Amino acid sequence: MTKTTITRRGVLKSSAALGLAGAAPMIFVRKAQAFVNDPGDAGSVTLGFNVPQTGAYADEGADELRAYQLAVKHLNGEGDGGMLNTMQPSNLKGNGILGKKVEFTTGDTQTKSDAARASAKRMIEKDGAIMITGGSSSGVAIAVQSLCQEAGVIFMAGLTHSNDTTGKDRRKYGFRHFFNTEMSGAALGPVLESSFGNDRTAYHLTADYTWGWSQEGSIKKYTEALGWQTNAAVRTPLGAGDFSQYITPVLNSGADVLVLNHYGKDMVNSLTQAVQFGLRDKQVNGKDFQIVVPLFSRLMAQGAGENIKGIYGSTNWNWSLQDAGSQAFVKSFGAEYGNPPSQAAHTCYVQTLLYANAVETAGTFDPCGVIEALEGFKFDGMGNGPTEYRAADHQCFKDVLVVQGKENPASQFDLLEVVQVTPRAQVEYSPTMEGYEGDLGTCAA
Repeated sequence: MTKTTITRRGVLKSSAALGLAGAAPMIFVRKAQAFVNDPGDAGSVTLGFNVPQTGAYADEGADELRAYQLAVKHLNGEGDGGMLNTMQPSNLKGNGILGKKVEFTTGDTQTKSDAARASAKRMIEKDGAIMITGGSSSGVAIAVQSLCQEAGVIFMAGLTHSNDTTGKDRRKYGFRHFFNTEMSGAALGPVLESSFGNDRTAYHLTADYTWGWSQEGSIKKYTEALGWQTNAAVRTPLGAGDFSQYITPVLNSGADVLVLNHYGKDMVNSLTQAVQFGLRDKQVNGKDFQIVVPLFSRLMAQGAGENIKGIYGSTNWNWSLQDAGSQAFVKSFGAEYGNPPSQAAHTCYVQTLLYANAVETAGTFDPCGVIEALEGFKFDGMGNGPTEYRAADHQCFKDVLVVQGKENPASQFDLLEVVQVTPRAQVEYSPTMEGYEGDLGTCAA
């Protein structure tokens, strides 16, 4: 592997460029004089937006990028200000960050960890990005978070739902606003029991990477505690497209619930094909067959069309929320792009503002000061009610939404109905719970 270091000017250089020989692990050496990509007296500062512009999660990536661009606009004092007007407490002034105009650079993660690391490295090395954010895959988020830890650059995770991101793979330089699979399981469990009873047999189709494994494990944990049995758990490749070979065995398995631990276009395809195979018309064990999608989004609902009607899942945020922050964001996003934002867009917009506010609070771009401002930060006015970045693991805690596909949507966007707002107390867990332990590491001041 090529060794990587940061020169005195804060630029990433490979061993080949430095004339070094031998295969060595990738490491980063912080500058002695200042932190990486210190903007100094420059009139602007650059943020790196690393999103899936191609691949199975490209729809989420496109909406994330829209949200990032809107956040930059608001931070620079353009437009109506959006959540700058509702966030409390806030030190944002609408004049950039610490008076510097916000600029940005973008990368395509391709929903692949290696590609995501390469684009993040490029944004730090060539574009001078002082903060990296984005992603719609937990595998990508964990890989980029690790790189940013080594580089000494803040990573504000985008859409990442695996427990590992702020569990065993947590990092001092990484923060997550999105909820995780543990919270999905805790929120969904009681709703599934109330709707389908506690005598059910589930068949899992699971995306074969860290998020899918985490989601499968959490749903099994909470449904089996209710009395459900697990018939089978089958792993499927990311971006498979055709899931028929995985759905056919479900028909005669004896299971009466199909749990689709899929996201993005994979969920759209697997759900559509499951319905085409007649699963929703079947009766098994004397019960109507059911399908559950543990992690739902409005973009997925649009892609799957009528197939999502009546199906339960969880979501981090929904544009139908009536709190002042959510409605301010929906208004701004709608005026800019002509449609309501997705949960991915909301997460990425909020992460940008939270970083900027932490810099303003700390009075410096030095990541050690920014980290200190974010750890334990409690805020409101950004959707989902009172929210906290827990210092122990940098996981965000807030209310979690359980949603269901609407039977009679009022518009092409009005597809998910919030059936329960699960309070934070019901989904919170210990940062040292078995299987979640991790070491944040330190800030290399």
